[in-house]
Amino acid sequence: MNKRFAIVSVGAALALGLSACGGGGAGSTAPGESATSAAPADVTVGVAMPTQTSQRWIDDGNNVKSGLEALGYNVDLQYANDDIPTQASQISTMINNGDKVLIVASIDGTALSSQLADAAAAGIKIISYDRLIRGTENVDFYVSFDNYKVGVQQGQSLLTGLGILNADGSENPAATGPFNVELFAGSLDDNNATFFYNGAMDTLKPYIDSGVIVVPSGQTDISQIATQQWKTDVAQKRMETLLTSADSGVTLNGVLAPADIISRGIITALANDGYGQGGKAFPIVTGQDADIDNVKLINDGQQYSTIFKDTRLLAEEAIKVTGDYLSGNEPEANNTTDYDNGNKVVPSYLLESTVVTKDNIKTVLIDSGYYTQEQVDKGQK
Repeated sequence: MNKRFAIVSVGAALALGLSACGGGGAGSTAPGESATSAAPADVTVGVAMPTQTSQRWIDDGNNVKSGLEALGYNVDLQYANDDIPTQASQISTMINNGDKVLIVASIDGTALSSQLADAAAAGIKIISYDRLIRGTENVDFYVSFDNYKVGVQQGQSLLTGLGILNADGSENPAATGPFNVELFAGSLDDNNATFFYNGAMDTLKPYIDSGVIVVPSGQTDISQIATQQWKTDVAQKRMETLLTSADSGVTLNGVLAPADIISRGIITALANDGYGQGGKAFPIVTGQDADIDNVKLINDGQQYSTIFKDTRLLAEEAIKVTGDYLSGNEPEANNTTDYDNGNKVVPSYLLESTVVTKDNIKTVLIDSGYYTQEQVDKGQK
């Protein structure tokens, strides 16, 4: 990942540049006019987050808000509780209130076209945050992680946990299987779900085709294994159905789960079915987001891995892009080819992610200051 300017130095430069311009407050900027004439204290940035049901989105919102406020901006942070009309209404209010940039982590990437058209007409820049907004030309920039690679990492960690791959990524010829594995995907209204699925399936498919991995349910298409709105209870119910419909002699060796919020439902269903008891080991279960309760599950041996996407860096990138737009500069993109939202290829800045297992919780999560040892032990922040 390329090193970027530190937030503090960016803030100082922006504050000096914007203050020197003088000018009226946010409400005095005409529709379609740049906000570069306003001092940071006169600028409000709208931040629309999807939900507070996952710790990662709470952290994202707090990190973006505190970083922008450190630069002198006002911030309107809103959570929509996974309700699409609520998020649409919140964004409309931000536009009507004269917010100059909107940072949007959408619930449904196709459901905001009319609101974003209004934003574009008012000269408001739209930064798509982690989830790509689709079906509109009115999205200016995308900040996220390499989501296809996240899927590859999930697939590889599943293979490593099963012993099909060695720790160095080489194949273990002794691991001939068959290994029983069920597959889960994310919500189909989230563009990232397809990237995660494609990355994981491209990694697992050779082993499914060769018979080393067997999917007892036969469900491998994303439409069959999707989890609407990434809901824990939806994942739990599907896992329960898979367990009750499986042959009595089938023991699961692994479950591909694309996010920790889904992993929790899967693990609850497995525990209720007797896994983790009487010598019946938990399957290898993957995840994503390094939610604190899931990190404890990994530490306790119930979940095998998660993908750590450092939301501090993602927030920093969104703040940097916001500052670029407000100072009249074009943000730096490191990917201008892969993220086509159906109307345009959206310039993007992609960050790197890390596989976390029990072996590297300390070095990746604790030593970096993301969590404390006490938080990991308790499973609470």
